[in-house]
Amino acid sequence: MDTDNYRKHTSKNPLQKFLIGNFYKELISSIKDLRIESALDVGCGEGFTLNKLYENGIGKKLEGVDFLKTAIELGRKTHPNLILNQGDIYKLKYQDNSFDLVMATEVLEHLEEPKKALVELIRVSKKYLLLSVPNEPYFMLANFLRGKNLSRWGNDIEHIHHWTSRDFQNFATRSILARGLQGVSLQVLKLRHPFPWTMLLLEK
Repeated sequence: MDTDNYRKHTSKNPLQKFLIGNFYKELISSIKDLRIESALDVGCGEGFTLNKLYENGIGKKLEGVDFLKTAIELGRKTHPNLILNQGDIYKLKYQDNSFDLVMATEVLEHLEEPKKALVELIRVSKKYLLLSVPNEPYFMLANFLRGKNLSRWGNDIEHIHHWTSRDFQNFATRSILARGLQGVSLQVLKLRHPFPWTMLLLEK
């Protein structure tokens, strides 16, 4: 049994492969010069993103958490070199400042309470956060033009939030102000747009 994320990453479609390849190229380029010993990927799926860090020699301690048991089981078979566990993004079982880098890629747009999740990501991050979401309306347009989700005008049925690049940047840097994290701020180090996504590297 596989998942949508697994099928996406193993697709033979040349356009799909190009877009995902470009996404990871931008991700690795964004973090390769940072001093990262440990990284946590929240909403890791089968571990494809973490494995890119492994392949590029980024980090010695690489862990992933995902809500879906199926994804974790498949990920352990696909990427046995990684530490993958089932968990809840709203209640991560780690102490404060546990990882140099915390990532959540293609996750926050699915959540009913993304602010609550972001605060938890910030809590367990020692230094950096890397976040990505669909860059709207381009993500929906790309889906529509390739014949996906036509009845919803390209909108993925699981996407609750639809951020423009500017809106997402505002969300990421301002949400903590409303959630009681006194003395914590986020600085945008890099803003990138691997089509059709928005990618933010933030420093805590």
